[in-house]
Amino acid sequence: MKLMLILLLLITSLMAVVGAFLTTSVSSFYINTFYQQMADVFGEEHRDFVSDLRAEAAQEDGAEQLQELMKAYAGELGIDYRSRNYFILDGHTGEFLSGSAGAESLPREQTANLLTARNAVAQNDPALVGDDSDITADYMDVAIPILGGENAFIIYILDTKESVSELNSQLFTIIMQAMVIGLLISVLLSFLLSKTMVGPIEKLTAGAEKVAAGNFDSALPVESTDEIGILTGTFNEMAGILQETLAAVENERDKLDTLFLHMTDGVVAFNHEGQLIHCNPAANTMLHRNVDSRCTYEELFGAVYPFREMLALQRPNYAEGEMVVEDRTLELYLAPFSDQTRGGVLIVLHDVTEQHRNEERRKEFVANVSHELRTPLTNVRSYAETLRDANGDIPTETANSFLDIIITETDRMTHIVQDLLTLSRLDSGHTELALTRFSFAEAIASVCRANALAAQNHGHQLTCGSLDGLPRIVGDRRRLEQVMMNIIGNAIKYTPDGGHIRITAGSTETDVWMEVCDDGIGIPEKDRDRIFDRFYRVDKARSRESGGTGLGLSIARELVLRHNGSLALAPHEGPGTTVRLVLPIAGPPAS
Repeated sequence: MKLMLILLLLITSLMAVVGAFLTTSVSSFYINTFYQQMADVFGEEHRDFVSDLRAEAAQEDGAEQLQELMKAYAGELGIDYRSRNYFILDGHTGEFLSGSAGAESLPREQTANLLTARNAVAQNDPALVGDDSDITADYMDVAIPILGGENAFIIYILDTKESVSELNSQLFTIIMQAMVIGLLISVLLSFLLSKTMVGPIEKLTAGAEKVAAGNFDSALPVESTDEIGILTGTFNEMAGILQETLAAVENERDKLDTLFLHMTDGVVAFNHEGQLIHCNPAANTMLHRNVDSRCTYEELFGAVYPFREMLALQRPNYAEGEMVVEDRTLELYLAPFSDQTRGGVLIVLHDVTEQHRNEERRKEFVANVSHELRTPLTNVRSYAETLRDANGDIPTETANSFLDIIITETDRMTHIVQDLLTLSRLDSGHTELALTRFSFAEAIASVCRANALAAQNHGHQLTCGSLDGLPRIVGDRRRLEQVMMNIIGNAIKYTPDGGHIRITAGSTETDVWMEVCDDGIGIPEKDRDRIFDRFYRVDKARSRESGGTGLGLSIARELVLRHNGSLALAPHEGPGTTVRLVLPIAGPPAS
């Protein structure tokens, strides 16, 4: 179709150029012939004719005489009284006097040649003739000033170009007929030629479509030795090489896809325009959003490192950065790949939230340990220095009181160190559990009896609900009783004197549970998430007075977790706190 259209356009353009050239040439020929004919009649070769015109013009009836003389020369001037006529005009006013046609045949507006002739009359210059040609005008004219005595006339010859128009019309008809015939011939020849060329190309196209669809098995037959035959053979070779290359690329892509899919680090890639080209699931999780093709580098990481500066880095240089997304801290490694026009930027995201939290916990733990040990050490040093500096002046009763305080503070430091050693062994996994099967009800009853005296000293009412039907469980009884002692002990310590502490227990098919409910000072909402943190205490003054270290609940939780159970605050109505302990009946896993 393109070949046919090209040939049709070529024929049409050629005929249009030929037609334009012919019509222009005919017009130019007629114009040149007209002005040459006028120059021959009124030129130097016919001086006598011009002299006769001037002589006749000098007579009283000059216009009539000129009319007679012009009739005699009408043949030489080519006057046909249809498209070419002569007119005799008044030289001063341009008024029509006589001619071969009436005044209505004159142009409505005076032409440039008429104005030139009138200027010649006004300047009394018979040599100034209006004979300029204008190929774009729809007429040809010439105006000759005739000065005779006191009289002045203008002989104006006008040709309306009707002959030229008729000839051009005939030429146009001939050209159109020739063009139609040429187009028909061109359509036939171009159709035959295109079928000869397009047939093999269509086969190549069908083969290319199969290759594009992934079918590399069918080779195209080579039916000729010309350029198309060579192209067909080359295409078959290309399809084979492409099949091998695609297989290798597919293998490598599968490896990369598997690697990116299962990487714990996030990977995000952008092209040289900052548009997303790859993002693995880990990156979506870390960024807490669905990173799709609409996301750009500037939107996600523009605040970390400018994109253009990133592209300008020379490999193997890379940039590092850090960003916070909600509650996660991400460490970023940014590096350009390929060059600035074809490459882009690759970003690896590493979640360092836990590392940061562990570092903060370590700092907080060191600070808390330092603080907890400094207070009793300060007290011990102060009372010891007081006893030393007194030189026996302190009464025995006061001195014994000071020594009791020193012993109490020393015991407190000993408890702190023991608790720290316990936590250290739990963290390192060196604490072995002495697992046995024991009665969960007996363990609770034993702990209640052990705390009964402490509750009585504070005026508390310690009650224990029914323990009937509780199963025997597998666990380290000594450790679990330590956990229960800690929970009930905290309830006794943090409940004002005369309070109520109730212990309930129950079981399900797989678990047993115990709840300790008190009406004590309770735990504010802002502290509930941190109550099991090490050294964290809601009422620090009461804890120190009672000898608390702030590590009991942390140790309890670690022990419960080692038993594959849970220790948490349960919903509680009114003042006080409810702590719930849940343990599996079957005990912790064998490992």
